[in-house]
Amino acid sequence: MTINELQDDLIEKFSKAGNSYADKYKLIIQMGKALQEMDVAFRTDENRIWSCQATVWVHSIERDGKLFIQADSDAAITKGLIALILYVLSDQSKQDIANANLYFIDKIHLKEYLSPNKSNGILAMLKDIQILTAEGKLTGTRSCSI
Repeated sequence: MTINELQDDLIEKFSKAGNSYADKYKLIIQMGKALQEMDVAFRTDENRIWSCQATVWVHSIERDGKLFIQADSDAAITKGLIALILYVLSDQSKQDIANANLYFIDKIHLKEYLSPNKSNGILAMLKDIQILTAEGKLTGTRSCSI
């Protein structure tokens, strides 16, 4: 699926999740729990690139022209937010990631039910992933916080 198709799918999932903040948080946490487990060896302080509240580890490899991103966090909500990013961006070409118009956050009204810190953190992480990908630097392990 393309990045836009994945964003549209995510928007649909959130529209079916219910209208309350609790329903949205539940979906975010469920998505975080469904993330593929990351090898503990990739949970290092090396290459810290974002700073907020909870620690997040991001590891990526390029294979067959696509970037495969793994991530983990020590906080359930943050892990879920990372899952949203990975759902849309992992298994895509570096060029598609770097050039993507990422509209899903606005469409699912994420900023309305997240704290300003978490909202700013996820937006910064998306922007940083796009910049690092465009510069060819999002490979290997990254440690970040959101």
